Amino acid sequence: MGMNGGSAKSRVALSEINVTPLVDVMLVLLIMFMVTAPLMQQGIEVDLPKTSPSGVDLNDEPFVLVIEANGKIMAAKTPMEVSSIKEKLKAIFETRKNKQIYIQADRKVDYGIVAEVMAEVRAAGIFNIGLITIPKDN
Repeated sequence: MGMNGGSAKSRVALSEINVTPLVDVMLVLLIMFMVTAPLMQQGIEVDLPKTSPSGVDLNDEPFVLVIEANGKIMAAKTPMEVSSIKEKLKAIFETRKNKQIYIQADRKVDYGIVAEVMAEVRAAGIFNIGLITIPKDN
C-alpha cells in the first residue's frame, strides 16, 4: 500500500498551460512601451507645404527677405535691422491675405543671423516661412 492513496494507474500528467509567466512578460512589455512612447515623439517641428494642382496663386507677390553675405537684411530693396523686423512685418502683413514669407540668405551668412531673423518673423505672427535655395546639379 502506498502513501498517495490511489493506484498507479490513476496518475495522469497535467497538460494545462501555465499562463502566469506569459502575463508577467506582457505586463513588463506594456510598461516599457508606455514609458518609452512619449520619448519617441520629440523632434523638429516642420511645416510641410500643401500643394494643389492649380499651382501658386500669383495675385499676391511673394514677400522675400534677403540676407546678404555681410549680414545686411533687405526687404524689397529697403534695408532693415533685426530689431525692427517684427514691427515692420506686423504692419506689412496686417492687410495681406497671403501670410507667407521667404528668406533668401547668402551661403556665407552665419546660421545665427538666419535663426534670429526667423525668430523675429515668427514673433511677428508669420508661421509660413520658406527658405529660397538653388537646386543642386546632378
